[in-house]
Amino acid sequence: MKLIVAEKPSLARNIASAIGHLSRRDGYMEGEGYIVTWAFGHLFSLCDIEDYTGGEAGKKWTMEGLPCFPETFRFSLRREKDGKVDSGVKKQFETISALLKRGDVDCVINAGDADREGEIIIRLCLIHADNKKPVYRLWLPDQTAETVRAALAELKEGKDYDRLADEGFARTYMDWLYGVNLTRFATLKTGTLLRVGRVIVPIVKAIYDRDMQIENFTPEIYYAVSYKSENFPELLSKKKFTKDERHKAEAYAAALNGVPCTVKSRKSKKDTLNPGKLFSLSKLQNVLGKKHKMPMEQSLKLVQALYEKGYVTYPRTNSEYLATAEKGKIATVLKGLEAIGYPVKMKDKKTIFDDSKIESHSALTPTVKIPEKEALSPEEKLVYQTILRRFVAVFCAEDCLCEKTELVLASGELEEFTLKGHVILQKGWTRFDEPKGGEKTLPDLKVGDTVPVNFAPVEKETSPPKHYTIETLNNYLKNPFREEKARAEEEEGDDAEDYKAMFEGLELGTEATRTGIIDNAVKSRYIALKKDVYSILPDGKYLIEQLSLMGISMDKFKTAETGKSLKAVYRGDLEIDGALAVAKGEIARVFGLEKEESNTGLYGEAVGTCPLCGNEVVKGKYAYGCRGYKEGCAFRVPLALLGRTVPIAQARKILAEGRSDPMTGFVSKRSGKSFDARLVLKDGRVEFEF
Repeated sequence: MKLIVAEKPSLARNIASAIGHLSRRDGYMEGEGYIVTWAFGHLFSLCDIEDYTGGEAGKKWTMEGLPCFPETFRFSLRREKDGKVDSGVKKQFETISALLKRGDVDCVINAGDADREGEIIIRLCLIHADNKKPVYRLWLPDQTAETVRAALAELKEGKDYDRLADEGFARTYMDWLYGVNLTRFATLKTGTLLRVGRVIVPIVKAIYDRDMQIENFTPEIYYAVSYKSENFPELLSKKKFTKDERHKAEAYAAALNGVPCTVKSRKSKKDTLNPGKLFSLSKLQNVLGKKHKMPMEQSLKLVQALYEKGYVTYPRTNSEYLATAEKGKIATVLKGLEAIGYPVKMKDKKTIFDDSKIESHSALTPTVKIPEKEALSPEEKLVYQTILRRFVAVFCAEDCLCEKTELVLASGELEEFTLKGHVILQKGWTRFDEPKGGEKTLPDLKVGDTVPVNFAPVEKETSPPKHYTIETLNNYLKNPFREEKARAEEEEGDDAEDYKAMFEGLELGTEATRTGIIDNAVKSRYIALKKDVYSILPDGKYLIEQLSLMGISMDKFKTAETGKSLKAVYRGDLEIDGALAVAKGEIARVFGLEKEESNTGLYGEAVGTCPLCGNEVVKGKYAYGCRGYKEGCAFRVPLALLGRTVPIAQARKILAEGRSDPMTGFVSKRSGKSFDARLVLKDGRVEFEF
C-alpha cells in the first residue's frame, strides 16, 4: 500500500476521487492500493521562548532569556489560545503516525501544496512520526483528476525537494527569530503590543513613508504654456516657468502664436496590438483590486477555492509565463475551450512560454475542467472569468490589428510637439480583455497643414506622490528597488529586471505569504484599505516611529538582505545556519543598544522624582511622565525631541541635577540644520540650553 499524506482534507478528497473508489475510514480513505490521509494545514508550530528557557507559558513577558537563539529549533503540535494542544490536531497526527506504522504500507507520498510551505508541513508530520519508510513527492500544478493521475505515475523522490525544504525551514526559523525576539523587545520597551516581523514592518514602513511624503508635501505654483481645444489634443510646451515668471510665460506663448504651427511629419502604419501577459497571483490581484476594489485577502481566498475545485492552476505563482514542457497540456485546454465556442489557437511564443521566467510554478490559467453554469458563486465567477478572459486573449486566434499614427507639429523653430494615437481596425483579443489606454484618435492632418493655435499660460501646481493602491503596493513589493516611474513606463514584456530581483530574493515577502502579511497589518490596525487605497493608521505610525527610536531598522534593505540569503539556501550556496546568522547578527545589534547611551529603558521603568508634585516619573508610551497625571500633573520629558532620542540616562540626569549632558543631533524644524544643546529644567519645564 502507498500512503498519501495530503496537506488538507479538500486535496485528499480530490486525490482519492482521481484514484477511484476508496472507502472512507476515521481520518483517512483506503482502496485501489492507496491510503489517503491528511493534515489540517500546519499540524506543528515552532515552540515559544519559554520552551527553551524553562519559563512558564502565558506569564507576563520579561527581558529574561532575550534574545533567544535556539541551537536546535523545536516544534510542537498546534495549540489553542489557552496553550492546550488542539484535540482535532492531536487525533489526526495520531492517525497519520498509526498509518505510517502499518505493516502493509511500503512507502509514503508527500502531497503538500506545491510550494515551500506545503513541503515542510508534511515533512514535519513525517519527522515527528519517526517515519523510516521511503518518501516520494506528489507535485500538483492543478487538482484536476487528469493531473493527479499523471503526477501519481511520475512521482519523484522526496530528496529531490531537499533544497526547497531547506529554504522553507530557514524562512520559518528566521521569521521566528525576528518576530518572537523583536516583538517582545518592542512591546516591553513601549508597553504596547507591537507586532514586529521581517516583512510586515517594511510593508507598513513603505505606506508610512509615502503618507508622510504626502502629509509634508508643499505644493509649488508654476506656469506651463499650452494650447487645447475641444476637437484637438493638447499641445504642451516642455518649458516651465516659476510662479514669479508669468510674464515670461506670456511672452513665450505670444512667440509661439506669432509663428505658424505646421505638420512637419506624419507616420502611419498598421500594426498588431499584443494582449497583456498571463496572470501571476499579484498581477491578478492588481486587476481585481483596481477594477473591482477587491481586497487581496478576498481575491486569494476566491482563487484558492477555484484551485481546490480544479478549475484553475496553482494560484500562488510569481510568474506570468508557461513552461515549454506544458505545451501539450495547454493545447488540451485550448481544445476544450474551442469546443465551447472560444476562438483560440495554440501560439508558441517566447512572450508566453519561457522557462527562464519560472521559479517553481507557471502562470495562473484555467484547466481542462470547465465549471457548470451554477457551479460558482458570483464572486468566484468574477475571478474565474478574469483568468479565463486573459487566457483567451493571449491565445486568441484573431489578432488585434490597429493603425498607429505619429504626428510631429513644429511651431517655427521654437518647439516641436509629438502626438501619438492608434485606432483599432480589427478587435481580435480585445473582445475578451481590455487594451491599455483604449483607442486614441488623432486629427486627420497631412504634412504641410497649418493648425490655428492660441497658446496661453496655464497655472499649474506640483502634485504630491499618490497613496499606495493594491496595484502599486504589489508592484513595489515585487521589486522595491525599482523606481515607480520606470516601472509604470516599462514596455509590455520588458520585465527582465523584475524577474531578476525575484530570483535573487529582493522582493518583500512572496506570492505565498504577502497577502496574509498585508491582511495582518490591516487587522492589527497599522494600515487601512479603503476601496483599493492603503493609508497609514495611528497605530502604524506609532509602530514605525517607535522602532526607529529603538534602533530597529527593518527596512527594505535589511529584508532584501535576508531574502537573498534564503535564495542562497535554495540554490545550495548557503547552509540554513549561514542564513540565520544574518538575522541573529541584526537582532543581537538591537539588544546590544540596551547597553549603550541611546537606551530609552523599559516601559514603566523608574526615572526619578517629579519636580512639580514629587510623584515618581516613569518611562511611558510617548515620554518619561509623572505618575501624578491623574491628579493633573502634566510634567513630562519627551522620548524624542527634534529628531533626537532622549536616553533614560539623560532623563535621570535632568531630574537629579536639573540638566542633561551636552547632546548632539537635534534638527531644527525651521532651518533643517542640526545643532547641539543641553536639556535643562526651568520652572518645571524642559527647555534647550545652548
